Amino acid sequence: MRKINLLYIVIFLLVTGCSAPKYQVRVTPNKAVSPAFIAKKENSLLTLKVTNPTDKEICVKSITLTTNGTTDLSDIESVSIYFTGNAAQFTPNVLFGSTSKTNPTMIFKGCQYLKPGDNYFYASVSLKPKASLQHKVNLNCKEFVIKDAAVRINESIPLPKSSIGYAVRQKNDNGSKSYRIPGMVCTPKGTLITVYDIRWNNSSDLQEDIDVGVSRSLDGGQTWLPMQKAIDMGEWGGRPQKENGVGDPAILVDPETGRVWVAALWLHGKPDKRAWWASQPGMEPEVTGQFVLAYSDDEGATWSEPINITPQVKNPEWYLCFNGPGMGITTKDGTLVFAAQYKDKKQVPHSTIVYSKDKGKTWHIGTGAKPNTTESQVVELEDGSLMLNMRDDNRGSRSVCITKDFGQTWTEHPSSRSALPEPVCQASLIRIKTADGKNGLAFFNPATHKGRHHMTLKLSFDEGMSWPEKYHTLIYEPNCFGYSCLAQINPTTLGVFFEGSNDLYFQQIDLEEIINQ
Repeated sequence: MRKINLLYIVIFLLVTGCSAPKYQVRVTPNKAVSPAFIAKKENSLLTLKVTNPTDKEICVKSITLTTNGTTDLSDIESVSIYFTGNAAQFTPNVLFGSTSKTNPTMIFKGCQYLKPGDNYFYASVSLKPKASLQHKVNLNCKEFVIKDAAVRINESIPLPKSSIGYAVRQKNDNGSKSYRIPGMVCTPKGTLITVYDIRWNNSSDLQEDIDVGVSRSLDGGQTWLPMQKAIDMGEWGGRPQKENGVGDPAILVDPETGRVWVAALWLHGKPDKRAWWASQPGMEPEVTGQFVLAYSDDEGATWSEPINITPQVKNPEWYLCFNGPGMGITTKDGTLVFAAQYKDKKQVPHSTIVYSKDKGKTWHIGTGAKPNTTESQVVELEDGSLMLNMRDDNRGSRSVCITKDFGQTWTEHPSSRSALPEPVCQASLIRIKTADGKNGLAFFNPATHKGRHHMTLKLSFDEGMSWPEKYHTLIYEPNCFGYSCLAQINPTTLGVFFEGSNDLYFQQIDLEEIINQ
């Protein structure tokens, strides 16, 4: 995996006076791999762990930062340093210093007392709205001055630069407490259309007050239009809006017609119960979750009324049937395909697909690809078969199955349960084509066995048989909710839309840089 490990640097005091202090302060610069996001107030880029070995407080007089490695200093609105005491967590509460004049070298002066033991400073940037998504930004610490001595830090030791991304949705935007479950497509006209849950009250799943939101970009993700809604069930059936939640969206675009489809799960009634357990056998909204669609014929600017396809795809014996979140596909023969999932009459979950061969007039469902699988993504392979990449409740690694008859029968792929580690989470899978015409697959998920972090892009150029480590790129290292969706913007650029914690982020990825590294 292409990543840079956190550094542990022990640096002793260089005496500025004629006598050395009787203690030694250690400074440990650390950087997690994470973009800096436009529209986010603070982006922590550098952590300074400062160890005070005494039982007394020591005054920090100044901290010197450099911006070596930053593509363009004019991308930066301001630089700030925050002190969090003994807490190893970024909270922009205690400000040590700040400047809106970004220079190659910046000295922040103050008087912050170090507590005994480990103390933490965080260097953060705020970006200008016009900062380029193709640039990088970087902060390093050059010098750390306490009362009577200075720590000079060797900047030649490499630390990761931060890419620039965009915080498309943040907690409390438009009054919503949480945004989750990203989906994204790039239309033939180049419009990026993202869908997601607007979770108005909290981050909980259905049943809750949830609508399907839409954000669009006309310039590859550099700027974003105001939020819209694709599906809002309102006060249907005499129930308040909070008892008509709709979410877990997936999105696909039909390149032949330009029509964009969104699929989602609607739950009616059943307050204070999670949809996964509240939904029962049957067909009516009062008893079971509903599989609904909406479409747009104008690049996502307006949306149709919801279309309920539950009668077409759900077996009445099943407890639940709905889409897999993320994105769907249009096959080479024009078939519309969404990944899907259902809980059978014994409440065992299965991943599958739903598809339409008549441009969305009627829909059909496949059989279960594998028991105890749920959220999945589908791609068409070069031979016309469909690959279903699945979240597996047995943990450890993704399950992968192949169908040549639109889900009527399935065979397990050789890479299943071995090639793609996961902590039980949704993931993203798309087909890509490089600038030189080479076909491949791109996969994105938390590349761990436990915990959702280390969000990593992987590429395969043998139809998913292998995912060579040289094509692994760590994108976002911190803990997060972990859902994501990929889309190809142009032959040299991918876009990824992914979850932080209650926030949704977008980043461009240079495909050529990964392939040619």
